[in-house]
Amino acid sequence: MDVYTDTVEQYRDFAVHTGGYSPSFEEWANRVAEDPEVLAWLATLPRPKRQPNLVFAAARWHGVPAPAPYDALREALLADDGTIRATILARATQTNEVGRLATLVPAFAQVSPGPLALIEVGASAGLNLFPDRYSYSWGGADPVGTGPLLTATVEGDPPLPSAVPAVAWRGGIDLNPLDVTDADQMGWLTTLVWPEHDDRRAQLVRAIEVARADPPSIVKGDLLEELPALVDRAAGHGPVVVFHSAVIAYLTAEDRDRFHAMMTDLVGSGRCHWVSNEAANVLPDLVGVSTVPVDPTGFVMGIDGRAVARTHGHGRSLRWL
Repeated sequence: MDVYTDTVEQYRDFAVHTGGYSPSFEEWANRVAEDPEVLAWLATLPRPKRQPNLVFAAARWHGVPAPAPYDALREALLADDGTIRATILARATQTNEVGRLATLVPAFAQVSPGPLALIEVGASAGLNLFPDRYSYSWGGADPVGTGPLLTATVEGDPPLPSAVPAVAWRGGIDLNPLDVTDADQMGWLTTLVWPEHDDRRAQLVRAIEVARADPPSIVKGDLLEELPALVDRAAGHGPVVVFHSAVIAYLTAEDRDRFHAMMTDLVGSGRCHWVSNEAANVLPDLVGVSTVPVDPTGFVMGIDGRAVARTHGHGRSLRWL
């Protein structure tokens, strides 16, 4: 979903994205797309702040129940005294989905045997910077590793590792880094998990505990400005892997092009590897992405600028190309 597109299109796309996966959000998104009064309320917000998951989370943050029928959401938005609006403007959809590590770790193993120096772009609270602290089961096979278990179904012939990656250094960049020790900020992360997804909420709680034991270092700033220097800083610790997942969609089209050009230069000069995990239309210049069938619920994974896999948006499946 592109946060810079027409509001109705955003909500219709979100309904497709949540279809059969979050019935309450599917209903809410479809109803918003057909509700002139709510659309008029949303139109008073900056376009990137109208995105469904942010609006729905802000309403839930202030007491709107979910799962629940649409009417409660509608009433809360139209009767808002500015409280929900203020939360929408102050917060962001910094969903830190640690389940994606089940699809990212095979890519990490493909680029280097490690120990790796990991940099996450759009790191949020940095929960995905700890791939070495989990265990993984791909396609029902015996787990690799000894930490909390993450699983993914598998299609194709991905380069599944026989051990968890060794991490020599970890860090990230975010416009608004979240502190894993801050209860309010972690409460917001929990609210961003879709209503019916109790397993993802439990997984998030475990991920916060993992990160709190060794809080990551996250640079506050613009990724386009901060990343090259951070790559140089990380290079003293091992092969650098820059990665991101569901982040670049929040950049303007011009900045996406700038990011792709910057990463192409960094990879081409041997300064880092690049693992991307975004919707197919977000990085259209990835080599081979145009041949990957569009999946409204998933991403295309790239390694060093080449599409290699389709992945589920929450890390539930990996289909190697």
